[in-house]
Amino acid sequence: MKLNYNGNLITDSDTVLTIKNRAFLYGDGVFDTCKYSYQKLIFWEEHYLRLMAGMRILRMDIPMVFSMEYLEEEILTLIKANSLENNPVRVRITIFRKDGGKYTPITNEVDYIIETEVMNNPFYVLNEEPYEVELFKDFFVQPDLLANVKHINRTVNVLGSIFAEENDYQNCILLNSNKSIAGMLDGNLFVVNGNTLKTPALTDGALNGITRKMLIKTLGKTKDYEVVETSISPFELQKADELFFTNSIVGIQPIRQYRKKSYPCEVAKSLIGKLNTSARFGVS
Repeated sequence: MKLNYNGNLITDSDTVLTIKNRAFLYGDGVFDTCKYSYQKLIFWEEHYLRLMAGMRILRMDIPMVFSMEYLEEEILTLIKANSLENNPVRVRITIFRKDGGKYTPITNEVDYIIETEVMNNPFYVLNEEPYEVELFKDFFVQPDLLANVKHINRTVNVLGSIFAEENDYQNCILLNSNKSIAGMLDGNLFVVNGNTLKTPALTDGALNGITRKMLIKTLGKTKDYEVVETSISPFELQKADELFFTNSIVGIQPIRQYRKKSYPCEVAKSLIGKLNTSARFGVS
């Protein structure tokens, strides 16, 4: 399988990162993961703008060549080089500061790597199988601007994933340092009560998720549901009619069990079609 390293196609067995790599030493980088399907990158403009915003927040120099069209072409060229044009593909682009320095870098210039991985379904498919979650309370998300960024220092997410695996949960809910809900290990949580969908506000440490954003935008054009971005207490979870979370790879994932409560997935079912339509045709 080929990778794109700084615009050059290499094999995944080639060594390109040194022991002085700042992503390795300090987690000094940002990344974005998106889906290629229907012969295009899904919600690419939103992913690109989030990636650029993350670079600005981390005070990285954005190369003049890094236009939305340039990076899209780099990704599509890699997909073609791996003979995946007719497959759904998971795409990850990682951008990190160039080698040098300790905590203080010697430059704010960047290197980048683009990776591709084949997927099974071109569209989002709702998984209705048992899916149990629990609160992860060992470590907390700090509710600041950095929490909204997809930076590559994901220690809390890694430790939460290990906790979930050790205790036979499929996922965990993250809390911020104020003990309000920040989101999931790998997505944005939605809490359903009647026709109201609540999701943690960005100011509570929620990731600025693209699927979250597009779902809010789509539902804002209908009268079926009201979406509220707000603080959510863990005590609200067992009172909810339904729980689900979103991310760019699975789309919508229903949560079927939290502690002693089981949940249906009727609202998730009603939304998955809207999300697929938005992914294929855009949100007008």
